[in-house]
Amino acid sequence: MPFNPIICKDNKELGLKSGDLAASIIKKAIAEKGQANIILATGTSQFETLQQLLTHTDIDWGKVVMFHLDEYIGLPITAPASFRKYLKERFIEKVPTLKSYYLIDGEADPNEECARLGSLIRQYPIDMAQVGIGENGHLAFNDPPADFDTEAPYIVVELDEACRRQQFNEGWFTTMEDVPKQAISMSIRQILKSEAILCSVPDERKARAVKDCIELPLSNLYPAGILRTHPNCTLYLDEASASLLTKKQ
Repeated sequence: MPFNPIICKDNKELGLKSGDLAASIIKKAIAEKGQANIILATGTSQFETLQQLLTHTDIDWGKVVMFHLDEYIGLPITAPASFRKYLKERFIEKVPTLKSYYLIDGEADPNEECARLGSLIRQYPIDMAQVGIGENGHLAFNDPPADFDTEAPYIVVELDEACRRQQFNEGWFTTMEDVPKQAISMSIRQILKSEAILCSVPDERKARAVKDCIELPLSNLYPAGILRTHPNCTLYLDEASASLLTKKQ
């Protein structure tokens, strides 16, 4: 099964391995196609992976087009929790000029923004998507029960209590009331269209979600479990996030 995890000692080793794999996929796409189209994830779980990816100074970033997974509706780019801010500070400003990048504007009209991004991403077959798994099993901001059927590349979603509490507990917001209740998210089907998917999931707080998504029957109640159906998905765990698995590789 392609979703068999690679279990690393800790978050640092996970980041090294996943970042190196991301770099190799990007370089291979550039070598074979002249361009790499990628999707980057955000959040605390992606810190180490992005840092390692940035060490690969031989990547021709001028041949890379970047999209990202999700953004809160109504949150300004100056807010600490803004995923646009996250990517600008932790990635975009740290690499030479990208060929192009398309960030989700959470301050725009949500339906118009979904349409804009949908028309753009249809022009760029994705070579690699970096994703994670939420504490509630979500994939991007597709909280349970996730929509497995929509063909729309980007959708407006309601954020459930568990998702919002995760964002608060990670320190992105001062109070629970500050966490937005809606977001724009890349859809499940759009993520699955990626040629390769790299899923990085560290930390003990993700252990239950990891177990449910890997070991329970496929269900939109455990959205990230849909990655088990993808022919080229690599899952990186650390010992903490893998701690509840019945069988370990």
